[in-house]
Amino acid sequence: MPFAICDGINTRYEVLGKGPALLMFAPGGFNATLEQWSALGIYAKIKPLEWLTQHYTCIVFDRRECGQSGGRVERVTYDHFVTHALALMDHLNIEKAHIMGGCMGCCPVAAMGIGAPERVKSMILWWPVGGAKYRISSHQRMAQHLAYVEQKGMQGVVDLVKETGKPFNADPRGGPWASVLIHDSAFAANFAKLDNERYRALAAGMIRSLFDRDTAPGAEPEDMLQCNLPALIVPGNDANHATSAACYLEECLPNVQYWDMPVAGQTREASEKIVLEFLAG
Repeated sequence: MPFAICDGINTRYEVLGKGPALLMFAPGGFNATLEQWSALGIYAKIKPLEWLTQHYTCIVFDRRECGQSGGRVERVTYDHFVTHALALMDHLNIEKAHIMGGCMGCCPVAAMGIGAPERVKSMILWWPVGGAKYRISSHQRMAQHLAYVEQKGMQGVVDLVKETGKPFNADPRGGPWASVLIHDSAFAANFAKLDNERYRALAAGMIRSLFDRDTAPGAEPEDMLQCNLPALIVPGNDANHATSAACYLEECLPNVQYWDMPVAGQTREASEKIVLEFLAG
């Protein structure tokens, strides 16, 4: 599988299918790998790549800090995810694309629609993360990581991750850079040398960057209200994907189609029909 240096980060990606470009921000939180489009929850049920690749050139990738892609220790925001994705588009000589996000991948989709609308044809937001329970659990996960850093130190985090092999989602103690620590020994060596106190301040700042509200994060409502890109929203309905978060995005995006379908009715056949009709315009 190919890799490319995007925004200075080694990035695992794959290009599948044929037709207009569709850039896909994977679901899975801090385990947003390209495999999640076929293996995770609702996406394992509807198998989007099986039918999207018949009509579109699908660009799937491991988001920075996820899977086999690299990362950089900084106060990461959704704009960082957008910069990374745009660099991948540049690498592939793609000027403009439809963009689709699942789960936490909806956040950079919204941010990209606001920050780089000239590169976007349309937006699909499938099961946007959000809601009070999502914010609370996200803050709790980061708090567990910061407590472990304070107790065990930076080398202790590296040792834990090397032992468990688990990403941030699976073991919060390892933190947002756990996936990179697993496969990049040079990154791990430098991570272990970071100043403990300064790192904890940086990581604490990421809470405000990424999990700052009780609805869908990713873009400010005032900015979304000015965005005229066509958008399709598919609501989830659980602790991480509150229906209220999808409704909030519907309220804020002026040119939006909201698929008011209960999760049980989001079958493969129905999903294929609604998405392909939307993308065809």
